[in-house]
Amino acid sequence: MSEVFNKQNDGLDEDRQRAAAMKELEAWKTKVEKADDIKARLVLEKLEEDEAKSKAQQEMTACVKNQGKYQDEFNQSMSTVQDEIKKIAKQNQDLLEKLKKYQAELETKRAESSKLKQKFKISAQIPDTEVNFIAENKETREEGDEDSQPIRGVFTISQRAAMHLQGGQALITFEEEKVARQILKIAKCSVSCENSSLDVKPKRITMDPAVKFEVHLDVSRKELKVSNIPQSMPEERMKDRLEISFSRPSRGGGEVEKVEYDENTGTGHITFLHPGVAENLFLRRRYQVELDSEVNMQVGPIYNYQLRKFQTFCGCSKRTILLDDIQDMVDEEDLQDHLEIHFQKPSNSGGEIESIKYIAKGKSLEAFFCEDTEEMESAAP
Repeated sequence: MSEVFNKQNDGLDEDRQRAAAMKELEAWKTKVEKADDIKARLVLEKLEEDEAKSKAQQEMTACVKNQGKYQDEFNQSMSTVQDEIKKIAKQNQDLLEKLKKYQAELETKRAESSKLKQKFKISAQIPDTEVNFIAENKETREEGDEDSQPIRGVFTISQRAAMHLQGGQALITFEEEKVARQILKIAKCSVSCENSSLDVKPKRITMDPAVKFEVHLDVSRKELKVSNIPQSMPEERMKDRLEISFSRPSRGGGEVEKVEYDENTGTGHITFLHPGVAENLFLRRRYQVELDSEVNMQVGPIYNYQLRKFQTFCGCSKRTILLDDIQDMVDEEDLQDHLEIHFQKPSNSGGEIESIKYIAKGKSLEAFFCEDTEEMESAAP
């Protein structure tokens, strides 16, 4: 009985074990299926990643190829730009050289221009001179013409020819032209000077250009210039005050035709209706104008001038020669006497001397010549 019971118990245990094993087997099957699903998913993801990797590699290869292409294009562009830079740099260098050349030429031209301006520059203090204006015969004039005409004057300005005489030089003017020509044929003259001799070189002189021209001057009888006008009121108001002040006969004024005023320069221009008023006022030089107070203004004439008959002259003297390279062996007066004695002698190809001037070393002198057709060979360009 106990054996049967034991056998039944063993059968039950086996069934239990079998059932547990089957259950465990089912669990493992489930895990295997899940693992297969995960594996399949991972294989699919790997395939997708491999495809993406291949695509990325293709893109990278294309980028590398494009990079090489772009690098070649960049190198070519850089080479072209560098060639252009070199070309432009060469052009700039050429332009700089041309600029330096033109600047040098400009400086040369400016120096020449300055030299010519200095030659033709006329600057002289002309002393005050009394001038008598002689009117035309009234019978030959039309009635009223005398008052309407401006005051007119014609002045002739003539510059004397000159040359700069330096130390160790002398000018000799002979009475006859042939004597000067004879002396100029001698390359070097030996002048006796006390117990020794002195060598001098005769030279033909060339004088600086001289000018001659006429200045035609008209002074209006009806117009007056006003200056030193203060900027104390607006333009139109100032013009009204000027017109009122210059219209008063009690102050020497007269009927005003027109008033001009420039507030920037403080000057005015008064035109009177009748001639003669401006004449009387500009002789006074001052005129009181009523502004906010009495203001003393400066008045003057209106000039209209023209330059006419401008002529330039250049030439050389026929009877005057230059002696150069003179050494100071004795004092200035004695040496001048020795020169005069030597060049007076016909045996030395000399002749009668009209004038002589010697300048010792360390001195200088401006020599002027009279414009004489017998003395000067002149040409007007």
